Amino acid sequence: MEKIKELIKKFCTKEVILYLVFGVLTTIVNFVSFYILSKLVGWEENLSNFIAIVIAVLFAYVTNKNLVFHSKAKNIKEKFEEFCKFIAGRAVTMVIEFVGCWILFKTAIPEMISKLAVTVIVVVLNFFISKFFAFKPKKK
Repeated sequence: MEKIKELIKKFCTKEVILYLVFGVLTTIVNFVSFYILSKLVGWEENLSNFIAIVIAVLFAYVTNKNLVFHSKAKNIKEKFEEFCKFIAGRAVTMVIEFVGCWILFKTAIPEMISKLAVTVIVVVLNFFISKFFAFKPKKK
Protein backbone atom coordinates (compact mmCIF):
# COMPACT_ATOMS: atom_id res chain seq x y z
CA MET A 1 0.00 0.00 0.00
CA GLU A 2 2.91 2.37 0.73
CA LYS A 3 4.31 1.75 -2.76
CA ILE A 4 0.97 2.73 -4.30
CA LYS A 5 0.88 5.94 -2.25
CA GLU A 6 4.43 6.76 -3.36
CA LEU A 7 3.51 6.21 -7.00
CA ILE A 8 0.43 8.40 -6.66
CA LYS A 9 2.52 11.19 -5.07
CA LYS A 10 5.13 10.85 -7.80
CA PHE A 11 2.72 10.99 -10.73
CA CYS A 12 -0.09 13.19 -9.38
CA THR A 13 1.82 16.44 -9.49
CA LYS A 14 0.27 19.82 -10.16
CA GLU A 15 1.78 19.72 -13.64
CA VAL A 16 0.22 16.34 -14.47
CA ILE A 17 -3.17 17.38 -13.11
CA LEU A 18 -3.12 20.64 -15.09
CA TYR A 19 -2.01 18.75 -18.19
CA LEU A 20 -4.90 16.33 -17.77
CA VAL A 21 -7.40 19.18 -17.27
CA PHE A 22 -6.18 21.02 -20.37
CA GLY A 23 -5.82 17.72 -22.20
CA VAL A 24 -9.50 17.07 -21.56
CA LEU A 25 -10.33 20.61 -22.72
CA THR A 26 -8.17 20.13 -25.83
CA THR A 27 -9.98 16.87 -26.52
CA ILE A 28 -13.31 18.64 -26.13
CA VAL A 29 -12.16 21.33 -28.59
CA ASN A 30 -11.09 18.55 -30.97
CA PHE A 31 -14.34 16.59 -30.69
CA VAL A 32 -16.64 19.62 -30.85
CA SER A 33 -14.76 20.96 -33.88
CA PHE A 34 -14.94 17.54 -35.54
CA TYR A 35 -18.65 17.21 -34.80
CA ILE A 36 -19.48 20.69 -36.07
CA LEU A 37 -17.47 20.25 -39.26
CA SER A 38 -18.53 16.69 -40.06
CA LYS A 39 -22.14 16.61 -38.85
CA LEU A 40 -23.39 20.20 -38.92
CA VAL A 41 -21.38 21.61 -41.82
CA GLY A 42 -21.41 18.26 -43.64
CA TRP A 43 -17.75 18.08 -44.60
CA GLU A 44 -16.05 14.75 -45.28
CA GLU A 45 -14.96 13.03 -42.05
CA ASN A 46 -11.21 12.96 -42.77
CA LEU A 47 -11.09 16.66 -43.73
CA SER A 48 -13.16 17.50 -40.65
CA ASN A 49 -10.81 15.42 -38.50
CA PHE A 50 -7.71 17.13 -39.91
CA ILE A 51 -9.07 20.64 -39.27
CA ALA A 52 -10.29 19.64 -35.78
CA ILE A 53 -6.79 18.37 -34.93
CA VAL A 54 -5.18 21.64 -36.09
CA ILE A 55 -7.59 23.73 -34.00
CA ALA A 56 -6.94 21.52 -30.96
CA VAL A 57 -3.14 21.73 -31.40
CA LEU A 58 -3.23 25.54 -31.40
CA PHE A 59 -5.42 25.52 -28.27
CA ALA A 60 -3.03 23.04 -26.62
CA TYR A 61 0.03 25.15 -27.44
CA VAL A 62 -1.36 28.22 -25.73
CA THR A 63 -2.56 26.36 -22.63
CA ASN A 64 0.55 24.16 -22.30
CA LYS A 65 2.95 27.05 -22.82
CA ASN A 66 1.32 29.39 -20.32
CA LEU A 67 -0.60 27.30 -17.82
CA VAL A 68 0.94 23.84 -17.61
CA PHE A 69 4.67 23.98 -18.31
CA HIS A 70 5.13 27.72 -17.63
CA SER A 71 7.45 28.43 -20.51
CA LYS A 72 10.72 30.10 -19.58
CA ALA A 73 11.45 31.25 -23.13
CA LYS A 74 12.47 34.89 -22.88
CA ASN A 75 13.18 36.23 -26.34
CA ILE A 76 11.65 35.78 -29.77
CA LYS A 77 14.26 33.22 -30.84
CA GLU A 78 13.63 31.00 -27.80
CA LYS A 79 9.85 31.34 -28.17
CA PHE A 80 10.05 30.47 -31.87
CA GLU A 81 12.25 27.42 -31.15
CA GLU A 82 9.80 26.28 -28.47
CA PHE A 83 6.85 26.75 -30.82
CA CYS A 84 8.64 24.80 -33.58
CA LYS A 85 9.45 21.95 -31.18
CA PHE A 86 5.86 21.88 -29.97
CA ILE A 87 4.51 21.86 -33.51
CA ALA A 88 7.01 19.18 -34.59
CA GLY A 89 5.95 16.96 -31.69
CA ARG A 90 2.30 17.56 -32.40
CA ALA A 91 2.86 16.92 -36.11
CA VAL A 92 4.11 13.45 -35.22
CA THR A 93 1.12 12.72 -33.00
CA MET A 94 -1.22 14.35 -35.51
CA VAL A 95 -0.05 11.82 -38.09
CA ILE A 96 -0.57 9.04 -35.55
CA GLU A 97 -4.06 10.36 -34.80
CA PHE A 98 -4.97 10.90 -38.45
CA VAL A 99 -3.75 7.46 -39.58
CA GLY A 100 -5.26 5.74 -36.53
CA CYS A 101 -8.64 7.34 -37.17
CA TRP A 102 -8.41 6.71 -40.90
CA ILE A 103 -7.89 3.01 -40.22
CA LEU A 104 -10.60 2.79 -37.54
CA PHE A 105 -13.13 4.79 -39.58
CA LYS A 106 -13.07 1.88 -42.06
CA THR A 107 -14.19 -0.57 -39.37
CA ALA A 108 -17.57 -1.16 -37.79
CA ILE A 109 -16.46 0.80 -34.72
CA PRO A 110 -18.46 4.06 -34.42
CA GLU A 111 -16.54 7.19 -35.48
CA MET A 112 -16.60 8.88 -32.09
CA ILE A 113 -15.42 5.74 -30.25
CA SER A 114 -12.62 5.30 -32.79
CA LYS A 115 -11.58 8.92 -32.32
CA LEU A 116 -11.67 8.60 -28.52
CA ALA A 117 -9.46 5.49 -28.50
CA VAL A 118 -6.82 7.11 -30.69
CA THR A 119 -7.04 10.38 -28.73
CA VAL A 120 -6.15 8.68 -25.44
CA ILE A 121 -2.90 7.39 -26.95
CA VAL A 122 -2.13 10.79 -28.45
CA VAL A 123 -2.70 12.66 -25.16
CA VAL A 124 -0.17 10.47 -23.33
CA LEU A 125 2.41 10.87 -26.09
CA ASN A 126 1.87 14.63 -26.18
CA PHE A 127 2.58 14.99 -22.45
CA PHE A 128 6.00 13.41 -22.79
CA ILE A 129 6.81 15.34 -25.96
CA SER A 130 5.83 18.64 -24.32
CA LYS A 131 7.57 17.99 -21.01
CA PHE A 132 10.83 16.53 -22.28
CA PHE A 133 11.18 18.17 -25.69
CA ALA A 134 9.13 21.30 -26.41
CA PHE A 135 9.05 23.08 -23.04
CA LYS A 136 12.18 21.63 -21.48
CA PRO A 137 14.24 24.59 -20.25
CA LYS A 138 17.71 24.91 -21.74
CA LYS A 139 20.59 24.06 -19.46
CA LYS A 140 22.84 27.01 -18.69
